[in-house]
Amino acid sequence: MTRKEVILVVEDEASMLAGLEYALTKEGYDVRSATDGDAALASVAKAPPDLILLDVMLPKRSGFEVLKRLRDGGRDLPVILLTAKGQELDKVHGLDLGADDYVTKPFSLAELLARIRARLRGRADDAPEEFDLGAARVDLRRMSVERGGASHELSLREVDMLKLLWRERGKPVSRERFLTEVWGHERFPTTRTVDQHMVKLRQKVEQDPAQPRHLLTAFGVGYRLEL
Repeated sequence: MTRKEVILVVEDEASMLAGLEYALTKEGYDVRSATDGDAALASVAKAPPDLILLDVMLPKRSGFEVLKRLRDGGRDLPVILLTAKGQELDKVHGLDLGADDYVTKPFSLAELLARIRARLRGRADDAPEEFDLGAARVDLRRMSVERGGASHELSLREVDMLKLLWRERGKPVSRERFLTEVWGHERFPTTRTVDQHMVKLRQKVEQDPAQPRHLLTAFGVGYRLEL
């Protein structure tokens, strides 16, 4: 019998927890739960899961505190933050602490499941914190690109786009997949939104944005990354 992947859901809102438990179990995952930060740490210590869905606002110990304890203790398992705040600084703080991803409430189930699948595919396929694209040095942790002696800041959307392109490097990534895995349904974007962000990303990464060598157009589909 194939082993089920274990997801620990850390959420103190009863209705949200019940909904996540039902949906994830239906998807075939072995779901465990905790309703406060201390219980989450105890559960991980007893039997580490394959992935944690971690709410930021928790009793006893916040999600940020839980995440810091996990990373300080050498726990490298994937963590997706669930935040109701929707504030970019909170998301940046979570990423700085070592979160692998975040989803802002209210979120679509399709988006959440896509992000979970991406993280469980294997962290070996995740983008490294730093990598070179031609003359550009991309630093995902610092959210910046160094090229030609100039530094360019990356937005969270651009970081997520680069991470997705890295996972599928050499393969076309459709605009629809960008919308599902990067934007979700937070602002009801269109495929034109993806194109507009790619224009800005090329301006930061490519030596000649009009003739890109790394962030290439996959005609009729979307974009692909060539190293």
